[in-house]
Order: sequence, then structure tokens, then C-alpha cells
Amino acid sequence: MERAKMALSGESAPVEPAPVVHEFGTLLAAATSLERIAGRELERRCGIKHATFEALLRLSDAGAECPRTMGGLAGEMILTSGGATRLIDRMEEAGLVRRRVASGDRRRQFVELTPAGRDKLDEALRVHAETLDQHFAGPLTQEQRRTLVEALGILRAHARDELGALR
Repeated sequence: MERAKMALSGESAPVEPAPVVHEFGTLLAAATSLERIAGRELERRCGIKHATFEALLRLSDAGAECPRTMGGLAGEMILTSGGATRLIDRMEEAGLVRRRVASGDRRRQFVELTPAGRDKLDEALRVHAETLDQHFAGPLTQEQRRTLVEALGILRAHARDELGALR
């Protein structure tokens, strides 16, 4: 009845979102909530922010022979150079990383984990795994989790293909 009145008055009916809009919203809400839970536990149990955990992870991938440059780390973490500098400043003050100037180019700085940084990463990895076991894996059956991970892998590959075409 309300739509008929709107049609007679020349008003348009509100657009109903397609189901896919709600489905995508559910995906984003779940990911955001899980990320908040994971970040909360890292702060509460390890005393570090999620960004610090991510930086520790990325620096651990580099290995001692190949530390990351500040610019490279900023790019990987999608941070501005100023944001990366502030993050690394805080991590250096906490004794988790050290910087060194590149030989032959004083403008380039390398960042590497300290032994304390490796220890903090080990602690954070244990906490993160426990958190994910409880809040990501726990509510799902093995089959649901396998299906979810498989589907997300397909979406990730599709998005990478699309974004590659946009560059």
C-alpha cells in the first residue's frame, strides 16, 4: 500500500540492497570483530599493539642477513613513511628492533629484530594462535573452516588479479 501511494505521488521507493551487499557486510563485520579480539588479546597479554605484532612478523621473515628497509616495511604494511617511523621509534624504545644506516647511502635505514624482539614475537605468536583457536577456529567445524579458507583463497586470488590490472 505504501509503495502504491509513493508511486501515485511521484516519489520513488527506497532501493533494497541486493543480498550480496548484506553478505559482504557480514564478511567485513566478522573480519573486523575478529581483528579487534586479536588486537585486544595482544595488548592485554603481550603489551603490544596489533601493528607492532605485524611489524615483528614481517621483520622475522627477512632474517638477519636481509633486514627490511624502513621504506620497504612501510610499503608492506601500507603505512606512510611517517607512520612507519613512529612505529619503529616506539619499537626501538621498547628494545624490540634496531636500526642501522645502509653503507653508502645514509638516507636508507635498515630495521632488524633484536633478541628481545624475537622473544616478544614468540610470545605474541603463542597468544595469537590461542586467540584464533578460540574465536576463529572454535566456533566452526573442520569442514566449515576448510570451506571458508578455500573460498577466501579464491576471492583473494580474484582480487589480486583485478588489482594487478588496475596498476
